[in-house]
Amino acid sequence: MADWGTRPASAADVEAVAALRAVVLRADLERLGRYDERRVRQRLRDGFVPEHSRVIEVGGAFAGCVSLRPAEDAHWLEHFYLTPPVQGGGVGGAVLRDLLDRCDRDGLVVRLNVLRGSRARRLYARHGFVVESEDAVDVFMVRPRSVPGRRVPG
Repeated sequence: MADWGTRPASAADVEAVAALRAVVLRADLERLGRYDERRVRQRLRDGFVPEHSRVIEVGGAFAGCVSLRPAEDAHWLEHFYLTPPVQGGGVGGAVLRDLLDRCDRDGLVVRLNVLRGSRARRLYARHGFVVESEDAVDVFMVRPRSVPGRRVPG
């Protein structure tokens, strides 16, 4: 696995993350008949909150983003994107494990939505997320509050 780390996101990161989102989601959105590059980027801009986000770096270079947004009944895992060269090398699993370990220490329920047919769904399932509901585009998943002594393999 590559040498990776995270740093706090800033407002200056929004365009790099929006561009990455357009690349990463393109194939799944095209398959679902919903790809519009301008809209994909704008939705990121509209929902990006630097205070809840971390930029992922590999070898000191931008490699992705992940956000954990607090909500009333859970925290939402959002904007989890990795550049294509980094995907499949274990960085995503390591980032997710680190984030979920912190959530477990705080006793947090974590929710997310993933596009139907996305390969990312398998990553989330390996980390304890289960399907809560689905619609024509999204699969909504939840990872319940940690049970003492439980360790989800990753």
